[in-house]
Amino acid sequence: LPLVTIDGADARDFDDAVFCQPEGDGWRLWVAIADVSAYVEPGSALDIEGHQRGNSVYFPEQVIPMLPEALSNGLCSLNPQVDRLCMVCEMRVSAEGKVVGAEFYPAVMNSHARLTYDLVAEALEEPKVAHKAGIGHLLPALRDLQALFHAFSKARRSRGAIDFDTVETRIEFGPNRKIANIVPVQRNDAHRMIEECMIAANVQSARFLAKHKMPTLYRVHERPSSDKMEVLRGFLAERGLSLGGGETPEAQHYAKLLASVGERPDARLIQTVMLRSLMQAVYTPANDGHFGLALECYAHFTSPIRRYPDLLVHRAIKHVLDGGNAGDFEYTAADMQQLGAHCSTTERRADDATRDVVNWLKCEYMMDRVGEEFSGLITTVTPFGLFVELDDIYVEGLIHVSSLRNDYYQHDAKSHCLRGDRSGVEYHVADPIRVRLVRVDLDERKIDFEPADAAGQNTRSKDARPGKGGKAAKRNAGKGQANKSKGKSGKENTGKPNKGKSKRRSR
Repeated sequence: LPLVTIDGADARDFDDAVFCQPEGDGWRLWVAIADVSAYVEPGSALDIEGHQRGNSVYFPEQVIPMLPEALSNGLCSLNPQVDRLCMVCEMRVSAEGKVVGAEFYPAVMNSHARLTYDLVAEALEEPKVAHKAGIGHLLPALRDLQALFHAFSKARRSRGAIDFDTVETRIEFGPNRKIANIVPVQRNDAHRMIEECMIAANVQSARFLAKHKMPTLYRVHERPSSDKMEVLRGFLAERGLSLGGGETPEAQHYAKLLASVGERPDARLIQTVMLRSLMQAVYTPANDGHFGLALECYAHFTSPIRRYPDLLVHRAIKHVLDGGNAGDFEYTAADMQQLGAHCSTTERRADDATRDVVNWLKCEYMMDRVGEEFSGLITTVTPFGLFVELDDIYVEGLIHVSSLRNDYYQHDAKSHCLRGDRSGVEYHVADPIRVRLVRVDLDERKIDFEPADAAGQNTRSKDARPGKGGKAAKRNAGKGQANKSKGKSGKENTGKPNKGKSKRRSR
């Protein structure tokens, strides 16, 4: 089969390869995943170390792998034009984008090409690009994948999966590993195409193991807690909005509300608050579904090179294929409970480490720019001040409340704003603001701003709050909104984890 890998330009380990062809009114899709379980046996030194690490950690231009590079970039990686062991999820997909049949089996594959997201997107847009790059013979298969992707996307919208409009960034280095630029990563149809194929395979792996009652780890994204829902509903009510679904809203209610506020001047604020109302996804043996993706059954199967839970899923699938059952499996439900807690912790640890390194690099990048003024957007409002992200630079810093002079500011948690007692001036999440860089602390990874205007105030007064309709909304309609939202949440993308490149963060 002409299986191909499609990844970021700087990817070095290739977990997954895909191929599809039309069949009847739909398609037959093959998702081939590196068979790490063939090399990493339970209880071996490799397994013990892989379990301890839990996942690979991706820093800008550097990776701390879960497995030795001889495996992660070599024997296990689905490199082009070499035979590799793999686990295959073969699916039959209807014209409506629904998987109507699936089977798993081990196989040997030979990748026909190592493609990049940008090359595939350009080739689909302009066939001359494909022929010039020497992949013209793969273009028909890529077009079949694109058609399948559109069907998957339609099914995704139909079930009401949540899609937040956020931007990821990539750090570009110059000489001596100094940051030269921080640039936004533009996602294209090639990203989404692979994403949907991975989601489909992840769903089928979860269903397969649930059907056979195997102890395993599911990727669970719980519905928002009652406390978070109360805060969100109070915030929405202030803006004349409501979230459907009563006490237990579904993802489709989030999706519907997000679609309805897209043209409002406070759309970015609404999206940010909605995003922060979500829970954080975890690994657990309890099959409680994935709220954000609007799926009843979900696991991680597609990245065993860099995620330990995926390796456990592979072992469970292989055990069933070899005629085993839950009673004679290497792991019990209690084992999986402990493994899920551990892997959820290592995932958060990796995220924190990556964030810490990126923050240090950004501080270093800004050290020579103290005194300069920038335009930015308020991303978080706290009792002690405002976090602001700079436009086009994607660097975040704090305006301490003491820098907001000539008034005393109270924190309104319900409205996500600081409000001046005398002036009524308000600072809201997603407000544009002009700031001056006053301090950079490299050791503490902290950047301090102050308002650029002399009074230390913005120009928005209480009667000009957005989202209230009428003249106030019109007055604020021209305010630019940066394409970015921050904060811890359960937002996930899919089956392919963020490798610190052009992939979204692991869901």
